[in-house]
Amino acid sequence: MENEEIIEEVTKLIEEKRISDLRKYLEDINSADFPSIFEEIDDEKIIMIYRILSKEKAAEVFVELDSDDQEKLIGYLTDKEIKNVMNEIYMDDAADLIEEMPSNVVKRILANTKQENRKIINELLKYPEDTAGTIMTTEFVDLKENITVEKAFENIKKRGLKKETVYNCYVLSIDRKLLGIIDIKDLLVADRDKLVKDIMETNVIKVQTIEDQEEVAKVFEKYDCVAVPVVDKEDRLVGIITIDDAIDVMQEETMEDFEKMAAITPTDNTYFKTSVLTHSKNRIVWLLILMFTSIITGTIIENFQATISSLPLLVAFIPLLMGTGGNCGSQSSTLIIRGLATDEISTKDILKAMWKEFRVGILVGLVLAIANAIRIIVQYNDVNIAIVVGATLICTVVIAKLLGCVLPILAKKLKLDPAIMASPLITTIVDTISVLVFFNISTFIFHI
Repeated sequence: MENEEIIEEVTKLIEEKRISDLRKYLEDINSADFPSIFEEIDDEKIIMIYRILSKEKAAEVFVELDSDDQEKLIGYLTDKEIKNVMNEIYMDDAADLIEEMPSNVVKRILANTKQENRKIINELLKYPEDTAGTIMTTEFVDLKENITVEKAFENIKKRGLKKETVYNCYVLSIDRKLLGIIDIKDLLVADRDKLVKDIMETNVIKVQTIEDQEEVAKVFEKYDCVAVPVVDKEDRLVGIITIDDAIDVMQEETMEDFEKMAAITPTDNTYFKTSVLTHSKNRIVWLLILMFTSIITGTIIENFQATISSLPLLVAFIPLLMGTGGNCGSQSSTLIIRGLATDEISTKDILKAMWKEFRVGILVGLVLAIANAIRIIVQYNDVNIAIVVGATLICTVVIAKLLGCVLPILAKKLKLDPAIMASPLITTIVDTISVLVFFNISTFIFHI
């Protein structure tokens, strides 16, 4: 159903004061659709809608809202309503909420949070930023290895309702060390008197609390997991990461890479919620670096004034060479950065990747050189210029392909994000090299 239809129906029910019908109607709307609906209606209606939702639904909707809308909503809610929300949402979502709210709002939230939940939230907030510990939830179903399947189902029924997922259950020892994992499907088809330890999977895919969240996302991608257990240094289970959190990390990391590849300092806010000043600050540093780097290209051109004076036509080919070199370097860097992100390429593959890009560069350079040579001979009837431009193209394309390959891998080797070695930086470096190669070849061919 389109948002316009939902808003129209909700508005109609509010105006007709059919609150009971409105409550039933709202319960059928997916929680993820509420943020876009709230954008189109005034605050008074938002509060009214939110207050007639069931406690469970209200908590689900609250989690879907962005931090600004959550803060605004908290300002309208009573302490009792905040308490209901904090009792219903999962602990990882609660920790995210605390982290994003201003201090005065945090005080009010914590004042309406159960003491045992506050302890869990504080533990989650202690982990280093962007690690598995910060995105995990502590709400999972754990079982003992010596209980029967029948007893396991009793435990799941009793405790599973408040857990984030019951599809995977975790088998723990007395000191909470992770012994194995059991799928709900395996429990369903097993004999009721069979022991959990006889059907659990002991080869468990797991991550540590301090592991980088990007590496955690790769685990989900590689093994097609629904949830991944998180253990501490003593191999004790402290939480799990579910697929929805992994997808959020993938989106976050992808956006961050896109921003770096465009020479923009990454930001956590959306485009419209980032101020003009912040946008400018995030872009200007890299633009200044790239601008002053390009001064080198201008200096090279100045040093070859004699060559240009003798044959002014050469200047007409500079944009072609710089543009082609930059495009070739961007192609290679994009593929290499993608390969590094998916672990297809590692730093030890640098020579293998260079050899491949060298051969690609030769083939691409030859095709581009022949095409341009034919065009120059037809247009200018000058074989020497065709040779100069063709030779420069081959050299530039090969060098650009090699730089686009080597720089991201070196960045990875130096523990830097390979995404910084993307289009703008590669293009600026290749521009300088292409001009230098072009005028040196011109000087040699024309004996200037």
